[in-house]
Amino acid sequence: MHPGDMALLIPILGMLVGAFALFIRSNIGHALADRIAGRTGGSSELEAELRELRGEVEALRGELNETQERLDFTERMLSGGTQVG
Repeated sequence: MHPGDMALLIPILGMLVGAFALFIRSNIGHALADRIAGRTGGSSELEAELRELRGEVEALRGELNETQERLDFTERMLSGGTQVG
């Protein structure tokens, strides 16, 4: 490598180091560092909302299962030719 080539790399390297330093100090950099370290920054509101949504999903699954059972029953009754009531 020629000495002139090295002189061209110095400003580029300086800009990269500066951009990296700004990134590290940003919120995104802190969040990425927390993620890598295994720390979660979840708030209690988000965790409560997640628990609530999981409960709603379970309730919907139960309703869907009940609906599927009713549909199966109706199909059996219709295919068997049996009259209900």
